[in-house]
Amino acid sequence: MHYRKMKPTSFSDECVFVFYSQRGGLSCPVLTGDLIYNKPNYILMKVSGFTFIRNAIKYDYPVVEAITSILPLCDEFVVAVGNSEDGTRGLIEGIGSPKIRIIDTLWDDSLREGGRVLAVETDKAFDALSTDTNWAFYIQGDEVLHEQYIELLKKAMALYKDQPEVEGLLFNYQHFYGSYDYVGDSRRWYRKEVRIIRNDKKIRSYRDAQGFRKNDRPLNVKPVDATMYHYGWVKPPEAQQAKQENFNKLWHNDEWVDKNVPKTDGFDYTKIDSLAHFSGSHPKVIQPRISRQNWQFNFDPTKKRLPFKSRLLHTIESLTGWRAGEYRNYKVI
Repeated sequence: MHYRKMKPTSFSDECVFVFYSQRGGLSCPVLTGDLIYNKPNYILMKVSGFTFIRNAIKYDYPVVEAITSILPLCDEFVVAVGNSEDGTRGLIEGIGSPKIRIIDTLWDDSLREGGRVLAVETDKAFDALSTDTNWAFYIQGDEVLHEQYIELLKKAMALYKDQPEVEGLLFNYQHFYGSYDYVGDSRRWYRKEVRIIRNDKKIRSYRDAQGFRKNDRPLNVKPVDATMYHYGWVKPPEAQQAKQENFNKLWHNDEWVDKNVPKTDGFDYTKIDSLAHFSGSHPKVIQPRISRQNWQFNFDPTKKRLPFKSRLLHTIESLTGWRAGEYRNYKVI
């Protein structure tokens, strides 16, 4: 039987995805996806996930939910577990997936400018991926992917796999704040970021690990209609306060932290400029965590605490979708 290689041209084209998984030390193809071409089109593709984490229990990071949300897309998953005080390594081991490979790392706590240590730890995990990986899916310990995007992302990675000019895939973002019922809608929240990249070690994590660059230039990317849910600003007030005191040390010296981070028992969520009600559904993997929420937070979305210029720009963005002066560490092609 002879097959003619056919290249997908759009997300509407369906194809066969062949991912590689390690079983018993051997690499064997596992068939997944959809088949509709008149003649089968086999796309050999290996996807690796990667992340870093430290003190996940102490600061209440939903890292288990983060990892498990993208695990169905991954053939392997590398977790760089930093030197922790709270059993974070055991937490990751408890996921119990043979896909997960832990590397133990030691954070350089002297890197206290611009969150640089976060990029260093990201690169450690990225560098540990298998060399035969095609796509690398990065997720941070407070981000979760909704299961509704799994099939779409499979097709996107297959579509662009043999188009080397596409160096990454660009996601939309929802930033939850205070509780699972509100999302940030002001200009302080970034709207998009790159989360799937080529397994090209010339690509490096940039600044505080929010995005990536190759040879110090933004990546050439294609946007995908998938949204990453960011839950970093939703946790018990006491855990959020502890996180803020610790996290700001990755950017500033102790004097700055003592002056600018209030010493309180719990974080004050009320000091926020603008929020909107969230009307969608949360990923299934995080719903047990949502059911355990034990604090209250309410906000009136009609009462915007924005200065005139910010209010004007917010109105323009709401009406047109255009954000003036938006920071973009990527180039859409």
